[in-house]
Amino acid sequence: MWQRLFRHLEGISPTRQGQLRDMVVQGVIDGLLQPGEALPSSRVLAESLRLSRTTVSLALQALSDQGFLTAKPRSGYFVSDAASTSVARSVDTKQDKTAQTHANMWQHRLQFQPSTQRNIEKPKDWQQQPYPFVYGQFDATQFPFRNWRRCILESIEARSVRVWAPDHIDQDDRALIEQIHSRLLPARGIWVERDNILVTSGAQQGLFLLAQLLMGKDTSVGIESPGYPDARNNFELRTQKVHNLDVDDQGLVIDAKLNCCDYVFVTPSHQCPTTVTMSMHRRHQLLEQAKKNNCVVIEDDHESELNFSAQPMPALKSLDTEQRVVYIGSLSKTLAHGLRLGFVVASSELIKELRALRRLMVRHIPSNNQQVAAGFIAHGFHEAHMRNLIKSYKERANTLKIALTKYAPQLHFNPAQGGSALWVTGPKGLDTTHLSLDLHQRGVVIEPGAVFYPHTGHACASMRVGYSSIPADKIDAGVQLIAKALR
Repeated sequence: MWQRLFRHLEGISPTRQGQLRDMVVQGVIDGLLQPGEALPSSRVLAESLRLSRTTVSLALQALSDQGFLTAKPRSGYFVSDAASTSVARSVDTKQDKTAQTHANMWQHRLQFQPSTQRNIEKPKDWQQQPYPFVYGQFDATQFPFRNWRRCILESIEARSVRVWAPDHIDQDDRALIEQIHSRLLPARGIWVERDNILVTSGAQQGLFLLAQLLMGKDTSVGIESPGYPDARNNFELRTQKVHNLDVDDQGLVIDAKLNCCDYVFVTPSHQCPTTVTMSMHRRHQLLEQAKKNNCVVIEDDHESELNFSAQPMPALKSLDTEQRVVYIGSLSKTLAHGLRLGFVVASSELIKELRALRRLMVRHIPSNNQQVAAGFIAHGFHEAHMRNLIKSYKERANTLKIALTKYAPQLHFNPAQGGSALWVTGPKGLDTTHLSLDLHQRGVVIEPGAVFYPHTGHACASMRVGYSSIPADKIDAGVQLIAKALR
């Protein structure tokens, strides 16, 4: 790094000592040198840059006098906090002057602006807040680190590395495909062949691939309302014919709105965001309607594993006899979002094209992560982890329901059969967007409900209150703060 920086600045300053000073300042500007970071000794720098030690010592002393470095006896020189602050100010000033020019340069070249879409937003500091009622996020206290570490160690043995290290081009890890095929899908009543499965970077990539491959400007797509914002955003990048379909206490309403749809996106296990489970009668109705209208159903089996009932509803895909259901599953909600592991189940013809499209994007999903996840499932660790999660989430859900009933009776919630959040609705006129800002000041994080609806400009009285990231013993106090803010 030092040699490259030094060569880059040759000729800018007339002296070697000046070039070295400029090099350190440039390193701070570029973020290569962080506050508190130690610089190499004058001897090491002199040898690396082929300078005299005197030249290096004088340059470092000058930077210390200017406040860029801090000298510590017997320890050497360190980047000072003041240096990074002053440099940041100068960089910000330069960026402010050129930002508008750059924006204008790119504006006419963009085919669309995904940054303008409405997305679920969480405060950046939500993990530092004492009462994070945040939906579906990773809880380190629930994660089986010992078992996961064992699977990682197995994956770095020589024989395992030889399997996952080569370029797999467009293929998935055979071990993970086998576990999805023989363990995960049969648990949902789904029996398919291995060539009906594609591994994706989370359910999100599965949605993106399907939208890119199946939808054009004249494609008509139905989506639940309220519904999953990222699905709506993906579809709206491809078509303007996105239709909002009603949801009630039995799930998606089967009515005439479905007649114009080429595709219907649903979350039947735990509807996003209301948590309602689609009734068996509605599931059969939807499949009959899809057959009648020659429509394809995209099933996001959202949080199906987190079911508090002894007899969970079968997946729509398990009832499908005509290849009309494309199934999307994920390991993110039950293991960790950072793994980005999901899968799509569909006819082999569709999977073939999805695989070719994925190759253009990322070739294949990181094979080492796939192999670790495969071992985790094969050893039975995933099933044990799910049992613990369900037990914990059921306790937290009950604690949350009791606290809401006790302290905030003006709030109504759906009696969810599982999942990691409650859909809570307040009295008419409540604006949960404003409420969330107020609660954040009190250390409470909730998710306003407006983003789950098509943009109307009206206040939304609903909110999603998660319990996957907050310990059970903090729920009562957190709800009391919500009740106080409501008053």
